[in-house]
Amino acid sequence: MLKHYIYIFLISMVPLVELRGAIPFAYAFNAQDPEFNLVLAYVIIAVGNMLPVPIIFFFARKVLEWGKDKKVIGGFFTFCLEKGHKGGEKLQQKAGRGLPFALLLFVGIPIPGTGAWTGTLAASILDMDFKKSVLAVIGGVVLASIIVGVLCHVGFGAWFGITQAG
Repeated sequence: MLKHYIYIFLISMVPLVELRGAIPFAYAFNAQDPEFNLVLAYVIIAVGNMLPVPIIFFFARKVLEWGKDKKVIGGFFTFCLEKGHKGGEKLQQKAGRGLPFALLLFVGIPIPGTGAWTGTLAASILDMDFKKSVLAVIGGVVLASIIVGVLCHVGFGAWFGITQAG
């Protein structure tokens, strides 16, 4: 069972997948083994998802700017910078002074490209305050975990109801 907790921890750290991908795995592991603790899984997933945030905030922008002119990695690094810049600009235009709350919603709405990684990069590009950014991202991670958890609970419940009905 320990390996399942390690899997979800690692999955939650993968960019673009993050907790949105880890939570469905946790529900699947729980379906296989009812002793798999979903509450513990949520804590592990949240920690795994948040662990890269300070590194992203302080270093990702510098690394991306350094690498954008490099031959092999330049295209990908430029893409990441542009994605973070566009996301940050949209947030700033729509939110104004409510930028931390907008960041929370940006991270919390579980659609591709709006997780803790992208939100933190956008906050870094916008030169937001670190503490406000981290608190907003934590709030977004909590919101996303609730939304994804409800969807998984309903989805897995429906799936098991359909498969066991026959």
